[in-house]
Amino acid sequence: MNSLAPGARRAVRPAGADPAAVAAPPGAWRRFVGVVLAVAAVAGLAVLGFIAAMDPYGLRAAPGRPAGPIMDLNQRFMYPQVVRSGAYDAAVFGTSTARLLDPRALAAALGGRFANLAMNAATPWEQVQLARLFLGTVQARGVVFGLDANWCDAQADAKRLTFRAFPPWLYRRDAAWRGLLHQWNLQSLQIAGRVLLHRLGRMPERIRHDGYEVFTPPEASYDAARASAHIRSWGREDPSVGPGPMPALDWLDALLAAVPPDARKLVAFMPVHVAAQAPPGSPGVEREAACKARVAAIGRSRGATVVDFRIPSGVTTRDENYWDPLHYRLPIADRVVAALARAAATGADDPDGFYRVLNPPRPAGR
Repeated sequence: MNSLAPGARRAVRPAGADPAAVAAPPGAWRRFVGVVLAVAAVAGLAVLGFIAAMDPYGLRAAPGRPAGPIMDLNQRFMYPQVVRSGAYDAAVFGTSTARLLDPRALAAALGGRFANLAMNAATPWEQVQLARLFLGTVQARGVVFGLDANWCDAQADAKRLTFRAFPPWLYRRDAAWRGLLHQWNLQSLQIAGRVLLHRLGRMPERIRHDGYEVFTPPEASYDAARASAHIRSWGREDPSVGPGPMPALDWLDALLAAVPPDARKLVAFMPVHVAAQAPPGSPGVEREAACKARVAAIGRSRGATVVDFRIPSGVTTRDENYWDPLHYRLPIADRVVAALARAAATGADDPDGFYRVLNPPRPAGR
């Protein structure tokens, strides 16, 4: 039985044609793509809005507007907001060899409101970027620069970065306006999620609000034999050259020049174990001596006390004071803080040989 109405024609489908394609009205795919793009755009803007609302890197931090919680372990991303908050007018800069200096103990010993802004394996260039941000943001009352061998490196200018990500945009004075789109990525979304969990009471801060963290294992778990094995397996650095260019020291000079004249300025070669110091008689000893002499001269011209803990001493020769050749234990950190205060007050070497003051004050009349 023919069900077609009189005069109607049956649609003829070409052999092998896709029924869905034939049935799709003109422009259907265009509309589908448009819907997908619209949904993606809305989702992307929602993600960006969420990140902006959580402000994971503290772009809105400013005097009177505290920094947010520190929810990531990469201090390069987290510390600019500590600076921008204006809550601290004194700071420690350096690498992990200075991270155990407690800002609260430093404040009690030296005065000022201290933050610890030392960063794991930070190059001199990275430290300089953070110190410049600090000095350009607050009226500094005190600075402590913890120096390691990398400040004496002839290649310091070429070795500006490590494998760790470093965000130059976060160190700009206008980061609050220019930094939003830099945050549009998965890492920022993850940190923003952690910020939300912290606000909901579900996740603690990763690092204390003043930048301090005890990153070494608990003291109760200290294993002297294991620590000694770590120390003895260390390969001593023996540079193939003696004295030569040290570009990072020019940066240090410029930083100290930017510190207010009435602020307390301390520069300290940190107390690494003798296993990490240049072996006696090596070219490294000559280079290190030249580096220390130049730092002492810079400190003298800029009104900074230069303290040298990087020497063989009753502390640096004893394995039980260290977790490994670079990282001392918490009781030694307390001794370093007390020693810095004493060196700043007296300008004299430690009677027990823990440190030397490389630029003691000149006697009156000279």
